[in-house]
Amino acid sequence: MSEVINVTEIFGEDVFNDKVMQERLPKAVYKKLKKTITEGYELDPTIADAVAQAMKEWALENGATHYTHWFQPLTGITAEKHDSFISAADADGKVIMEFSGKELVRSEADASSFPSGGLRATFEARGYTIWDCTSPAFLRREGENGEIVTLCIPTSFCSFGGEALDTKTPLLRSMQAINEQALRILRLFGNTTSKSVKPSVGAEQEYFLIDRNKYLKRKDLIYTGRTLFGVMPAKGQELDDHYFGSIRHRIAAFMRDVDVQLWKLGVTAKTEHNEVAPAQHELAPVYDEANLAVDHNQLVMEVMKKTAPRHGLECLLHEKPFSGVNGSGKHNNWSLVTDDGINLMYPGETPHENIQFLLVLSCVLAAVDKHADLLRLSAADVGNEHRLGADEAPPAIVSAFIGTQLEDVVEQLIGTGYATESKQGKILPTGVNTMPDLYADVTDRNRTSPFAFTGNKFEFRMVGSAESIASANIILDAIVAEQFKEAADVLEKAENFSDACHDYIKKLLTEHQRIIFNGNGYSEEWVEEAERRGLPNLPSMVDAIPALTTEKAIKLFKEFGIYTEAELVSREEVEYEQYSKVINIEARAMINISGKQIIPAVIHYTTRLADSIRKVSEACPEADVSVQKGLLLHASKLLSDMEQARTKLLQDVELYGPEKDAEKKARAYHDTIVPDMRALRTPVDELEQIVDKDLWPYPSYGDMIFEVSEP
Repeated sequence: MSEVINVTEIFGEDVFNDKVMQERLPKAVYKKLKKTITEGYELDPTIADAVAQAMKEWALENGATHYTHWFQPLTGITAEKHDSFISAADADGKVIMEFSGKELVRSEADASSFPSGGLRATFEARGYTIWDCTSPAFLRREGENGEIVTLCIPTSFCSFGGEALDTKTPLLRSMQAINEQALRILRLFGNTTSKSVKPSVGAEQEYFLIDRNKYLKRKDLIYTGRTLFGVMPAKGQELDDHYFGSIRHRIAAFMRDVDVQLWKLGVTAKTEHNEVAPAQHELAPVYDEANLAVDHNQLVMEVMKKTAPRHGLECLLHEKPFSGVNGSGKHNNWSLVTDDGINLMYPGETPHENIQFLLVLSCVLAAVDKHADLLRLSAADVGNEHRLGADEAPPAIVSAFIGTQLEDVVEQLIGTGYATESKQGKILPTGVNTMPDLYADVTDRNRTSPFAFTGNKFEFRMVGSAESIASANIILDAIVAEQFKEAADVLEKAENFSDACHDYIKKLLTEHQRIIFNGNGYSEEWVEEAERRGLPNLPSMVDAIPALTTEKAIKLFKEFGIYTEAELVSREEVEYEQYSKVINIEARAMINISGKQIIPAVIHYTTRLADSIRKVSEACPEADVSVQKGLLLHASKLLSDMEQARTKLLQDVELYGPEKDAEKKARAYHDTIVPDMRALRTPVDELEQIVDKDLWPYPSYGDMIFEVSEP
């Protein structure tokens, strides 16, 4: 009999949340801290000692022995350094357990050992982690029974010179920017009560689960997170039988384990189901403020990766672990919500009459059109190269879907400056007496759109499953803040606000109508149409990276204090380096696996085949051995092709590996190494289909995605 879980009792029990703070902090301290968290007031440094003392006592009572500043460097994952609460031993040999305000607020990390894009040299090691009080501290439990407990304190990470070396710092800066500009928009419409506007974000996390024993036999999965060789079995996802299918017991047990851990950490894990591809699944939380959503998504990925082995499974977060079936994304649902619950993205029943919404909508569409290259960059990840536009995910061309209702309103506004009606939903009769008729939504969904309006939010569907969602939200906040500022600068000076607002909405929609596309984003016709519209098509990460340091990008980020020019240049360097390093690892893994595993297996196979031909011919000279000879010739030819491709790949890696210029190296790897890798994979995958299964050195696709057996 499994343990009964009371979600309301366990939710947030491992979080130093508002309830715990109210109980443990002096009232004056609590009020000051709460004001900082909810309204963005500057943190009062005098309260740090009191908060640290309460946090330490709570952590010790819950079994913690260590604390760590938990931060998010430019690696895409989290980092931490653990310190025990022991500060000294007294004369009697008893340890003194302390945790000061200084230790809470600031710690030091070796900044030169993390990606910095030149901001930190090897001899310039000092970096600082700084407490982010807007994201609550939490306890992380490790070990078989959760006996290893660590207090984790979310922090930002910056260099000795103050430059941001992480994703958290610019995210917080971008949230400040959009809060300030969104409030200006609200004030234009007479709202004087809302105190803040924050991005609300929900990240749908897709992932694969495979048997861990099979995973450990695939060096490519271990080294790179994806299969570098392999062919689909006869059955893939053609029957659509896995999507929303019954969840198998072993997978359900994993999901329940993950849910319980996340609930204790205050993560609102809500929806889970089988995804389209075999062995693929999804977890989605309830939406949260962007800062918390980013932290929580990192926790989701960490918890899934650590939990899977306990169930004999391995969690694959790579965007494309298997060729031939859908890869994994992370849909970033984004909206703007005030502290008193007003969603700026909610159109109401009659959006043509909701002028505030129409201004917000037109600003968002204009921002996406102006900075489509930056938005594309925010989803640029090496793994996403294999997914975007591959008949399963949005194309690399950024466009916005707004649905038939809003498209009609937009066309009215462009035509006359005013909209007089909104299309309404309809009743769909079920035809079954015992079932109620269905009220259909006013507009359909479009799963091929990179940036789709879905009722009261925009769903940015391009982000890859292994990526941090911080970059996407930084850029969304920044580009919309810029457009809000431009709108407020104009409308605050207007003598007749109503007329000026209508004129401004019409102007924006007319100038940026090209970004609206409600059709099939997977079609070749759309690629041609997008080119005619002048929309950028950046198919590769290498093509997208320059967007970071264009004149308009530098101006945008400097204006709102989100990135300095030096920080942008450094991130450009980091992106190029990341691309080259990942491709280099994949290329060397292919060279190693093909040389040490596949070539010996094929030689063994051809030798066995040659022995068979010889023995059969000797035993029965008149026997027809043409099939065996044909297989031997074919396998030997493929073996030769493979070795030639392997040799070329090795030579090119050695040729371009020493290149010091990050951009030149990335482009060389994209233009030469990646095609070399494809050339090596082709004969290997063909050999896998003819070499004896007992000789092939690692599990096949069929073994992995269709044989997640019960324990």
